[in-house]
Amino acid sequence: MEKKSLLGVSGYVPKRVSRLVTSIQRFWHSPRFYGFENIDPDKPALMVANHSLYGIIDVPMFVEEFYLQTGKRIRILADSMHFNMPWGQTFFEYGCVLGSRENCAQLMSENEWILVFPGGGREVAKRKGEKYQLTWKNRTGFARLAIQHGYPIVPVASVGGDDCYDIHYDAEDVMESWLGKALDKTGITEKYLRNGDVIFPVATGLKGSPLPKPERFYYKLGKPVETAQYDGQSDCKEIQWKVREEVSKAIYTQISELRTIQETDENRRI
Repeated sequence: MEKKSLLGVSGYVPKRVSRLVTSIQRFWHSPRFYGFENIDPDKPALMVANHSLYGIIDVPMFVEEFYLQTGKRIRILADSMHFNMPWGQTFFEYGCVLGSRENCAQLMSENEWILVFPGGGREVAKRKGEKYQLTWKNRTGFARLAIQHGYPIVPVASVGGDDCYDIHYDAEDVMESWLGKALDKTGITEKYLRNGDVIFPVATGLKGSPLPKPERFYYKLGKPVETAQYDGQSDCKEIQWKVREEVSKAIYTQISELRTIQETDENRRI
């Protein structure tokens, strides 16, 4: 029987609809995966990844591939804005939970595989010139929780998503326009748009359409960053930042490696 908790279903469930979606995505983006040799399926970890523009194209393929290769389901810590949208229930059924400290701690206590994007909504609402950049601000919460629960952290990099669209009008353009200034004066920007952080860009894909360009996606799972050696030091900011920087450096290195593969791949565009 499928394991359940107060947090909903336990990760990716290969339902007919989700399988259809990922099948279409796999046909369109022909993904390549690297680094599964770094994964011990019986040793749950917190996977920390970069987010692509819009953040909804690359995640399903990775979650499905992880299940196919390891037999393990992933719980995704999702931004709160998703659960206020029409697709919120779908996210919940897919295994996503509200990305809070309490939920992450509960998942770790249940020995779940967890996927988190520290950049959150800000990283998916990319600006011009932010392709494959981590936008984590001063967040160290994932490091703190991993240390507290002795969870290893697996750096995960994804390349391809930021090449599917061309940004024409971003949050900076909106905030500098008359509309942005009017929203700012009314308080809407601060109350609902996180001071502009979640203003999504206007971008176009294939031949100027909303359809993403048929770019190949590349994923890499790095070697786990262990945290057990910091037992009892989860509240130490210096240690939190040390772990955070080790993880971000690994992700940037993996992104660079994947982009090198991408540049030499003659079939990157199907």
